[in-house]
Amino acid sequence: MSQHTFIGLDVHARSVRAAVLDGVTGELRSCAAPVPAAELVPWLRAQGESVSVAYEAGPTGFVLARACAAERIPCLVAATSRILKGPRRPRQDRPARRRQAGPLVCASGSSSRCACRTSPRRAPARLVRARDDARRDLMRARQRLSKLLLRRGLLWEGAKSWTLAHERWLAARRFEERPLRVAYEEAQAAMAAAKARRDALDAAIAVEAQGEPWKEVVGRLCCLRGVSTLTAFGLATEIGDWERFVDGRSGPRLPGALPLGELLRGTSPPGGDHQDRQQPRAAPARRGRLAAAPPLLRPSRELARRRAGQPPLVRARAEAAGRRLNQRWQSFDARGKRSTVAAVAVARELAGWCWSLATMEA
Repeated sequence: MSQHTFIGLDVHARSVRAAVLDGVTGELRSCAAPVPAAELVPWLRAQGESVSVAYEAGPTGFVLARACAAERIPCLVAATSRILKGPRRPRQDRPARRRQAGPLVCASGSSSRCACRTSPRRAPARLVRARDDARRDLMRARQRLSKLLLRRGLLWEGAKSWTLAHERWLAARRFEERPLRVAYEEAQAAMAAAKARRDALDAAIAVEAQGEPWKEVVGRLCCLRGVSTLTAFGLATEIGDWERFVDGRSGPRLPGALPLGELLRGTSPPGGDHQDRQQPRAAPARRGRLAAAPPLLRPSRELARRRAGQPPLVRARAEAAGRRLNQRWQSFDARGKRSTVAAVAVARELAGWCWSLATMEA
């Protein structure tokens, strides 16, 4: 350790600042470093015979971490929320920004690292995120179309929007003014294009989920009520290694790490690879509609189809999960708890059941 050099990097898109703790002299110095990974990695290697690198998770993702791994340089991508930086200033001057690399020098031994995706996981995760982007675009297109009609005094009176009956009603709307007619047709075309994108990505995800290495874990998760192929595939691609959420003292840490809003809304938070990978961004039980109604135990042909072919232990545990979640919801309801409180509590427990099914030996 006396000969080991620790390097903390403050990585940005167009600049990199380095804080180097020399293993021989004990000197801590700050300097500029090359920006491209192809030049930065040789620069790191030249700082000493034995080096360890740490940098804060940011918008540049894991390109540098993968380049260091290829050259066998220990590199830690530190979780942003776990780094002690001291009090924040409203506006930092240049010397303060340069000092940001300092705390990362001692982060090499930290456990608050971000999970760096391997190559087989990166592309499928992007597929799920592209699908979520298409869903968001579809929601915006529908909102613009409905509000365009509302401003003209036209309101759909049916029981449910965006059904076949609603779409036929939309197609029957006609306007005499040419500018308004063109604007309405463009809004309809934008909605149709977003819907086509979403459906195409759904089909691509369904095909990808049947391949390796996703087929087994996706099949298990789909045995749970309220967890579809999209939900299960999104969880599998975002989490990757389920075992990294095991804590020998308190059991799995997955329920606390997942953003529970995903379990309720079926959405993914904004951002990219810079987000804290201890908190998986996506897909957590993405389409589990717990906010709308409690988990029901009535027979379901779709659920029976998803469970077909799964080991008996998997099916039994999934059925136990359904009973347990239903009991939890009913107990909250009997105590007069708000549905939002019950939904979050049940979603948290559902995350634990997902971990249990993904890691069990059947």
